[in-house]
Formats: sequence, structure tokens, C-alpha cells
Amino acid sequence: MNWKKIIAAGILAAGVAGLMAGCGSSADKKADSAPKKPDKIVAGIDDTFAPMGFRDENGEIVGFDIDMGKAVSKEIGVPIEFKPIDWASKESEIASGRINAIWNGLTVTEERKKVLDYTEPYLNNKQVFVVLNSSDITDAKQLAGRKVCAQEGSTSQTAMDKQPEVRDSFALWKLYPDFTSCFMDLESGRADAVLGDSVLINYYMQKKPGQFRVLPGVVANEVYAVGVKKGNTELVNLLNEGLRKVEESGEAAKISEKWFGTDLSVKQ
Repeated sequence: MNWKKIIAAGILAAGVAGLMAGCGSSADKKADSAPKKPDKIVAGIDDTFAPMGFRDENGEIVGFDIDMGKAVSKEIGVPIEFKPIDWASKESEIASGRINAIWNGLTVTEERKKVLDYTEPYLNNKQVFVVLNSSDITDAKQLAGRKVCAQEGSTSQTAMDKQPEVRDSFALWKLYPDFTSCFMDLESGRADAVLGDSVLINYYMQKKPGQFRVLPGVVANEVYAVGVKKGNTELVNLLNEGLRKVEESGEAAKISEKWFGTDLSVKQ
């Protein structure tokens, strides 16, 4: 028996085994370093913001963003729970950890980028003025000396803060916690015009044909995205993955057609 050959073979076998074990350890480390998906994503919404997220006649939360959230949840394999919050306090809600995301027609702004990180945009929007169809107002310049309403903490407020000469020309610039109250003031005559998101205004106009009219011109062009806590890159990447798949599959276009009658989705 050649003992030298036996010993050499044993050493070689041990070396191969060690190499394989080393490879397995590297693979395990790589798997361990992969981002772990959260058990659940809690998304804050304004549950009066039709058609993005609101309560139907049965008290169920429905809307465009709710349908988008369900579609994204299916793609990424993580449940998404929509939780009503005070919209004016949305940044503090996410900073405290009570919610993981803000997902309800959240406009991307430079001011919000200071405290939030955003997903890629998924919906186009603009800020416009709306009046009653019976109003004598035909142009935004005629709003000087009139009563104008908007939602507190919204980009409608931000748009007017950037145009103080326009805002200060109003007889009254009134802010409400929710957009529904603005439309109630408009319908009752307590307000002459409302400044708001075109997607929301178009929804109200579809619900009550012939009652409202959008004034010519655009106050601001915007896009909607999901906001998360500053620095939470893993959640941004996960949501982007889901949004991209929902867009590529055509599901985003279908959801947009359902709620707006047209495809307003942003093409990734």
C-alpha cells in the first residue's frame, strides 16, 4: 500500500471540503446581507381625499391609492395597511414611526424632500382653481377681492405661499383640514373658488355634472409619489420595485382608467 498517495489524497480531499465550506459560508453571508422585507407597511392617508383614499357609503376605505397599494402589495409580497391620519401632521406621524409611509396623493416638493425620501413618481397632477358653473368668474385674475379656500398642509397652500401677491389679493384665504369642507363652502356660497388637485376636482365634477367649472390656466404642475422616513432607502427600493411592476404590467393604467377615466400614470 502506498501510504504517501493515501496521505496526499486525504490532504486534497480536506482542501476541497474546506473550499466548498468557504463558498457556502460566503453564499450564506450574501443571503444574510440581503435586505429583510418588513412584516407590514403602514401607510398614512387622509380618508376624506376622494378619489385617492376615502370612505365609501359602507365606511370602507377605497380609492385610487388603495387599489395601487393592493397591487404593489401583491407584487412585493408585503401587506400594506392604510391608516387614517391628520394630514397636516403627516411629517410628524412618519417621524414618530406611527406610520411607515405617506401614500395618499402626496405631491413631491423640494420642501418635503428635506424631511422625506420619495419613491419614483406614479401619477401626474396639477393645481387649479374651480368655481361654481353659475359663477361670474371666468379668469383667475378675477379672484382678487373674492373668498378662496384650500386644504391645510396641502400643496395648494404651498403654491399660494410662493405667490403671496396673489394670495394677499383675496378677500379671504381660508384653510380647512380636509378638501371636502372646501367644496361644501363653495356649494353653499361661503367661498367663491377652491384651489386644489386636478385629480380630486375632476372626480367631484364627475360626481356632480354641470355644477363646477375649472378656471383656465395651471397654478402648478405636480407629480404624486410615496413618501417615507428620511434615510429609509430599503423601503423606497422595495416600493419602487412594486410600483415598477404594477406599471409594466398595465395594472396602473387600468386603475387610473377606473378612477379618472383616463391614464394619468407616470411611465417608469
